[in-house]
Amino acid sequence: MQSTMAILCIDTMPVGEMLPLLSEHISEQQITYLTLLGNKTCAEVLAQYGADEDANEPTILALLADFKRVRLSRYKIEQALHTILKILDNQGFEVILLLSHVRFNGLHTTNAMLLEPERLIPPLVASIVGGHQVGVILPQPEFQAGQEAKWGRLYMSPVYGLANPLTQDDDALVATGRKMMDQGADVLVLDSPCYQIKHRDLLQKALDIPVLLSNTLVARLASEIMN
Repeated sequence: MQSTMAILCIDTMPVGEMLPLLSEHISEQQITYLTLLGNKTCAEVLAQYGADEDANEPTILALLADFKRVRLSRYKIEQALHTILKILDNQGFEVILLLSHVRFNGLHTTNAMLLEPERLIPPLVASIVGGHQVGVILPQPEFQAGQEAKWGRLYMSPVYGLANPLTQDDDALVATGRKMMDQGADVLVLDSPCYQIKHRDLLQKALDIPVLLSNTLVARLASEIMN
């Protein structure tokens, strides 16, 4: 019996970009994609997962199917993930890959191996780059919250840049990378599921420095576990 993997997203992400990386070792028939928000309208999403503004509760930023960004209750999303993970865990998946820019607390599985990039990527990048100066590229300024704690294992604190591939062109991405090089960065990290292989290749060709793509690192790790 072939082992199987579930890729779970909270919002709308280009998970299809990971398929060529995974399918080097895993058949497409072994991979199942799921998204918590799916094709729900903004009104439906807010009704189910909207934050209570009066309670001043922690929120997360999510991308809907129409590419509109909304702020949702971190607690409600986390509780929904607990429920979905329990269901997937009982369906026999060997690996569950959670694609999210948020690090949640207390998520776990009993049977499947749960891969959370927010926990895996920072120490992996630190082991790769050694003493080099890292530049972390993010799509939204809101994503910068918690970055200092996330990259605490790096030899030097990273420099940060913003470039959104959903709203900006390739020139903006290259300009961001070049600005970070001027700040001393000699290795770049594209740290969001919205970045694709083409963005990594574009930066490497234009700037001639190493560029790490979080999606690639996670996909390779998942492939190793599946074999």
